Amino acid sequence: MAARPRRFPERMMMRHLFLAVIGFMIAFAPAACGDETVAKFPDYRPVAGWPQLPPKFELGPVSAVATDAKDRVFVAHRGPKPVLVFDRDGKFLRSWGDDHIDTPHGLRIDPDGNVWLTDIGNHLVMKFDPEGKLLLSLGKKGEPGNKPDQFNQPTDVAVTSTGEFFVTDGYGNARVLKFDRHGKLLKQWGKKGKGEGQFNLPHAVCLDAKGRVCVGDRENNRVQIFDTEGKFLAQWKESGAPYGLFSTGDRLFVADGRAGWVRVLGADGKSIGRLGEKGTAAGQFQMPHMLCVDSRGDVYVAEVTNKRIQKFAAHAAKSPD
Repeated sequence: MAARPRRFPERMMMRHLFLAVIGFMIAFAPAACGDETVAKFPDYRPVAGWPQLPPKFELGPVSAVATDAKDRVFVAHRGPKPVLVFDRDGKFLRSWGDDHIDTPHGLRIDPDGNVWLTDIGNHLVMKFDPEGKLLLSLGKKGEPGNKPDQFNQPTDVAVTSTGEFFVTDGYGNARVLKFDRHGKLLKQWGKKGKGEGQFNLPHAVCLDAKGRVCVGDRENNRVQIFDTEGKFLAQWKESGAPYGLFSTGDRLFVADGRAGWVRVLGADGKSIGRLGEKGTAAGQFQMPHMLCVDSRGDVYVAEVTNKRIQKFAAHAAKSPD
């Protein structure tokens, strides 16, 4: 009688195949399911019909946006009535700035609710109250230069909780200046170049949760990190071309005007997500320039080429299936 064929090799083969499949699933579980950081990245959706502009009013190139403690939205654009104010729902509240502003670039709100604006046409850095009253003006109007009392197309401002402030003097110069709350120059650093502490168009500046000074070094495609005395600490190269910066919590939002999207970096400078792409439709961008995040986590993005301001509502990310 012939011996029955042994099935042991088949069982071994099936066992090895099973273990291989299990190993593959374990190895690629983060990619399939999403890690904790990615799962927590919000689903940002554009808000239709935001904002409601006054009748017959047309926006020029929109350069900057900022929100105050009440989530009122201040928008800078290059046209008549250069500063527009809306409530968080997009209702128009007021406008101002024709008497003082030529070509707005950056706009920030300080902890006291004052509005800071850089004017690349007049080479000025100005501080206004929320109603548009001029409180402080630095630089020489219409006179570009690199002296302590001059700017050459200054780009942005960041104000500390104690009133000191930093200015990126970016287009004509390549430096960061630090002032006391009264506008007295305390120090400056930077020059044209690619090395640490050097710049090729410092285009944006903000303070992170640790009080560090984050500078968008636009044409060097990086964000440089300094302490408040100008000591170089790090450089982050996953920013793309940082046209605009906004720090909230442990995240740095970067408007990459060249790529046409908003990149979000974590506390280590690594990318954790992005929103948008190039285009003219809702949720797309053409030269996103400056941006901000309000108290509820919604994102506002100013676009130069599309001549508009978009609001993105933050929705909880869907859990992966």
